[in-house]
Amino acid sequence: MPPIRDKFVIHSKAVVCQDVDLKGDINIGPGTVVHPKAAIFALVGPIVIGAGCIIEEAVIIVNRRKDIMRIGDNNLFEIGCRVECPSIGDFNTISTRARVHNTVRMSNHCVVGAQCLVVPAEDETLAEYTCIYGPAADHRIWSGRGQVQEADLRMKHAEYLREMLPKFNRLRRSDGT
Repeated sequence: MPPIRDKFVIHSKAVVCQDVDLKGDINIGPGTVVHPKAAIFALVGPIVIGAGCIIEEAVIIVNRRKDIMRIGDNNLFEIGCRVECPSIGDFNTISTRARVHNTVRMSNHCVVGAQCLVVPAEDETLAEYTCIYGPAADHRIWSGRGQVQEADLRMKHAEYLREMLPKFNRLRRSDGT
């Protein structure tokens, strides 16, 4: 296997801290915030992260497939989660210390609860508004009630982070600089 060539495209409006571990071909969209100590590894195929995502501390995002890993807009990856799924829609939340395997595809408005392990035996696509919770990774469908308030809160959260993180952390720019 040839060595991984680093190629970072970080939008000028994105906030990516200097001590983020980036490997491979990674494209980070506008308004996305990547906290210090996060790790994004495009081991085989590239990773494309949409606009307005929040990637918190100790998050690990890995692409082990040759296909492009697409992460939609306004997703929240909470502290210590690990994500390997090849496709993530918009407005999803992966909670603290959750793990999502590469056999899962997430649509829009899905929630994976804290410390949930989502590892289906065969490929699975989560329907819109799916919530995964509990130690057995039970599934249910959310009614969508409160969706507007959640979106507003996430926008304010991202805006606050874009303002505060540069005050206390050095930022990274495109092409590994």
